[in-house]
Amino acid sequence: MRILAAVFVFIFPSLIFAKELPLQTLKLPPGFAINLYASPVNDARGLALGDKGVVFVGTKADKVYAILPEQDANGLHKVVTIASGLNQPNGVAFYKGALYVAEIDRIIKYPDIIQHLTDPPKPELVTKDVPVKVAGGRYQTQHAWKTIAFSPNGKLYMAVGVPCDACLPEDKRFGTIMRMQPDGSNREIYASGVRNSVGFAWDPVADKFWFTDNGRDWMGDNRPPDKLEYAPVKGLFFGFPYYHGLDQNGKPISDPKFGKLRSPDGITWPIYQLPAHVAVLGMTFYTGKMFPAAYHNQIILAEHGSWNSSKKVGYRLTIITLNKQRQPISYQPFVTGWEKDESAWGRPVATLVMPDGSLLVSDDYAGVIYRITYGK
Repeated sequence: MRILAAVFVFIFPSLIFAKELPLQTLKLPPGFAINLYASPVNDARGLALGDKGVVFVGTKADKVYAILPEQDANGLHKVVTIASGLNQPNGVAFYKGALYVAEIDRIIKYPDIIQHLTDPPKPELVTKDVPVKVAGGRYQTQHAWKTIAFSPNGKLYMAVGVPCDACLPEDKRFGTIMRMQPDGSNREIYASGVRNSVGFAWDPVADKFWFTDNGRDWMGDNRPPDKLEYAPVKGLFFGFPYYHGLDQNGKPISDPKFGKLRSPDGITWPIYQLPAHVAVLGMTFYTGKMFPAAYHNQIILAEHGSWNSSKKVGYRLTIITLNKQRQPISYQPFVTGWEKDESAWGRPVATLVMPDGSLLVSDDYAGVIYRITYGK
């Protein structure tokens, strides 16, 4: 079974996406353009910027890639395989010259990686103390990918999804965002009651922590919402599995099974609620200068797209605009067109602001990295 799965992951996408992608169907605001940055980058997920313009890419398969600044004759950037045979290394982060990689069951790092892109060193273990087993000793299968990033003060944050659609896991580290020192020590839970976060970032203006969270399934097409959450301090509880945000009247959306087990008192509600099932994943504060001023320090979201909705939703990038008090005041499409008439050819995952102000976007379905630019 494991061999068959490997054939599907590594051969099947290349057969689908060998032909040219219909980039011309993507719609952006006036003045913006989107092009391929690197292809193929099969199963591309997490993005991290290293030194000298090198971009690292985690995947939902077994490889980690580096994308070099150099371009080929077609204008695409060279892709180098840093590692293979890993356990779904979704999360990547770069810190003090080292590439950190989050597999399902551990975090490893590759020291001094920029100097060894073609001959990567043997990875060093950061921690194996990562929750992966559920009741009965079985390994987690749902929401098992780990997302990591370093905070401005140098702590390593890691999102740990729950091993279910809705449940009360025995291991209290499921459904949390954890943090630790770069060497894996002093692990602690920063936020809890989080169903499945696959993107987080720190506000460059207020230096506070924000994250995305996917709502549960099987409650209909229109609820519960996906969420943008705000966690300025450690210790906040965001409601899962008891409550799933607020309804249109501002009342808590109670879980059919678990809502009766506790009151909504003490829950931190979403700072902004997104449409149900859009599967919001990566989030980025746009800190570049290439885009117009209206985009500066605003939030760009990657909506991976639905599976548990009768009609497809998501499959796009959106913009959350914040006011001077850093409160959301609008939610608008930014890039659309990966899905039309119930058929999708791409699914955005993560975004990354480059030193020149352009924006990279990973796509684990098309197996590519896009680059978004602005020019009048």
